[in-house]
Amino acid sequence: MSNKELRFALIGCGRIAPKHAQALRVLSGTRLVAVCDPVGERREEFARNYQARPHADYREVLACSDIDAVTIATPSGNHAAIGIAAAQAGKHVLVEKPMAMTLAQADGLIEACSTAGVKLGVIHQNRFNSSVKLLRQALEAGRFGRLTHGQATIRWNRNDDYYRQAPWRGTREQDGGVLMNQSIHNIDLLQWMLGPVESVFGFTQTAMRPIEMEDVAGAVLKFHNGAIGIIEAASTIYPANIEETLNVFGSEGSVIIGGIAVNRIETWEFPHSEEEKKRIFAAQKADPPTVYGYGHQELMADFVRAVEEEGTPAVCGEEGRKALEIVLAIYRCQESGTPVRLPVQKAGLHHMCGYMNRVDR
Repeated sequence: MSNKELRFALIGCGRIAPKHAQALRVLSGTRLVAVCDPVGERREEFARNYQARPHADYREVLACSDIDAVTIATPSGNHAAIGIAAAQAGKHVLVEKPMAMTLAQADGLIEACSTAGVKLGVIHQNRFNSSVKLLRQALEAGRFGRLTHGQATIRWNRNDDYYRQAPWRGTREQDGGVLMNQSIHNIDLLQWMLGPVESVFGFTQTAMRPIEMEDVAGAVLKFHNGAIGIIEAASTIYPANIEETLNVFGSEGSVIIGGIAVNRIETWEFPHSEEEKKRIFAAQKADPPTVYGYGHQELMADFVRAVEEEGTPAVCGEEGRKALEIVLAIYRCQESGTPVRLPVQKAGLHHMCGYMNRVDR
């Protein structure tokens, strides 16, 4: 498809959808042909804003011959089913995180795309932050020496008004809690740097928000290389978002990435790295206007290259599944009170755990 325009449909016109549409608008060789949302006023406004054709039902979209790929930004509980249907219709699939709500769904989506011969990408856009790419390059170059530990922290605010925006928010079937919705990006980064994961132990609680799932969580990960990982996730921070941070430490290096969206290097320590550190600090951008960061355009460009060159997206289905498995393992820990070894047994985590430890409000 090297000389052909890649024509996209956007399924779901909610909170994150403008990031998808704006990225497609500026990418060369792509065009947003159609948008889809069951809410009439929302889809019509979105269609006008992005000069695209409106649809009410995603099945109408998948029947259109002028669409090559879909990007899915619906409530999370619908991601896998729509993605599977899109693959069966011969469309390439780019799906928001989490790619599915269960491992069975994730595996079904991966298999459907493989069987249909279409590409599958998962939107973990923070892998494309300049700060994260620098960290990854240092890691791949062996500059940390022996990796000892790391930490992924989300300290954000999602108040009651946020959850009142739509009835699916905070539900077990359609959304999950702070781990599945907000922190899964940072969990993806932690496992990408230190993984693969050997075992997980964690706790969750619903401390403040009127939702089915957790708004605070903490977990410890044991990696196969001996490193320890710590996850702190909260959507209860008063009065507003503070930070998303990623820390990686080794015998010969220490890096802390902070900012509102894991976008700013705050600590960069390696032997003889003073000049490098000055250059890095001088080149850094200000915080992005939202926690979504700057990475969507580059992630989508990578996905388009994978389609055109018959390659594999940087965040393919198998990559997107890894953070999902960790989140589900933490949910299992909350239910069982015991550590969970990875990979989980196929029968073990097909459903999100029903028990959440609710604190008296």
